[in-house]
Amino acid sequence: MSKFSGSPAETGDSHNFKDSGAIATSDGGSEVGQLQRASEAKRQIGIVSAVFLIVNRVIGTGIFATPGSILKLSGSVGLSLFIWVAGMLIALAGTAVYLEFGTAIPKNGGEKNYLEYVFRKPKFLTTGLYTGYVVLLGWASGNSVVFGEYILHAAGVEVDRWNQRGIGLACITTAFLIHATSVKWGIRLQNLLGTIKVIIILIIVVAGWVALAGHVKLPEDEKPHNFTDAFEGTTGSAYGVVTALYNVIWSYIGYSNANYALSETKNPVRTLKIAAPLAIGVISILYMFVNIAYFAAVPKDEILAAQRLVAASLFRNVFGGTAERALSVFVALSAFGNVLSVIFSQGRLVQELGREGILPFSRFWASNRPFNAPTTGLFEHWLVSIIIMLAPPPGDAYNFILNLISYPLAIINTFVALGLIHLYLNRKAWNWNPPISATLPVVIFFFLSNIYLVVAPFVPPEDGQNVYNDLPYWLHCVVGFGIIFAGGVYWVIWAVVMPKLGGYELDRVTMYDEIDGWERSVFVKRPVEKVQ
Repeated sequence: MSKFSGSPAETGDSHNFKDSGAIATSDGGSEVGQLQRASEAKRQIGIVSAVFLIVNRVIGTGIFATPGSILKLSGSVGLSLFIWVAGMLIALAGTAVYLEFGTAIPKNGGEKNYLEYVFRKPKFLTTGLYTGYVVLLGWASGNSVVFGEYILHAAGVEVDRWNQRGIGLACITTAFLIHATSVKWGIRLQNLLGTIKVIIILIIVVAGWVALAGHVKLPEDEKPHNFTDAFEGTTGSAYGVVTALYNVIWSYIGYSNANYALSETKNPVRTLKIAAPLAIGVISILYMFVNIAYFAAVPKDEILAAQRLVAASLFRNVFGGTAERALSVFVALSAFGNVLSVIFSQGRLVQELGREGILPFSRFWASNRPFNAPTTGLFEHWLVSIIIMLAPPPGDAYNFILNLISYPLAIINTFVALGLIHLYLNRKAWNWNPPISATLPVVIFFFLSNIYLVVAPFVPPEDGQNVYNDLPYWLHCVVGFGIIFAGGVYWVIWAVVMPKLGGYELDRVTMYDEIDGWERSVFVKRPVEKVQ
């Protein structure tokens, strides 16, 4: 029989941050032990797998596909590198913030848990807003599109709207089926692809050193001299700088990826403390070396013309045409690893909303059956990603997807940072003493950075700087807010209007599944006249 207890968010017991693994039930210790053993058996993620969860999410195609756009928007090599440094600092600050929250609340769900913990009034509003953000965004669509582009480039086939997206559809469908049928083999494949993409990055870094030594397969008058006058052509456009920064942040998205699966992580506090800083620290160093390699091996005009194929241009200039095609295959594998990682975590967020009883038919979304994997949550993310991947016009598809995903994340991160600032300023009242502290200056920097990222895209671009060919420059901002507000509309219907019409009040209680030992919250409709 399933067991119930008061939800920590409602009882105030959520100030206890120790991950003891204990489960409170009303029956004897033997049943508690059974639930504990079932729950611990679900923990399949160790330090190595946690590192690769982050590595696979962060290193997708951003570092291969966005440097040309960043150079175009910034105007110069020097400013482009500075923007990469700024994005790195924001990512490191974000890692510290999520590390503090993750070690304080070590369970599946990521920022959903952190926002709910701090922003409790109006009741369940935070949950409703976050639901729109999770359910309506197709995170895996961007790298699925780029997977198709690089596969076609490697095969020497001209890229058009439908062959690119058809291969992208095959990519995300394969990732969905792998994770839906075998969690263990999905994680193993992620680790393998993570290893491959780190090797690719290291090869690019070495190629950059070769280019710096002057060994480039180009005529003397065509060799790059990008560091001679590095700031030539620098733009002062606020739109250009912030959009370039979004491209960099897209390349770093994923530093919080291990936070989404902490209920499935062995010794989650210790694992996260090691995995997150290690993964982001190494990636940050590699990213800077990769950018230097691009500018050492590829002339500025060629980088601008190559668009999302700048890594292929580097290999052609250093190693020849055959190596260029081989690299395209490797970058496609990197994109596939990212899609695997993204759908792994986003499917679990959808499942967590089901476990919390937020979504209609919550038991369906919360299920781990029939393959002991969050198949229904994975399916929801697969479906939304397909819609987003097929909808935009061909020339604007990748940039719209990139910005549509990055922009709402800046909104969410603004409130995550604001919540942590509130906890710092009221530490005693909240009994806030987690194992890791990001420190107030770092959190304020992360907060202000995200405020800038939310506001600046509304500044009109200068001529020629609109990131879209046919779409309005502000479209991703409006759609991003619309997605979150859609969650607010759902909250009004689900938590305000329907309870008033039905004469009941929603109350949340926690249930422990007798089969897998996991907890989930369910909403109970209590008649208003009986509520004390």
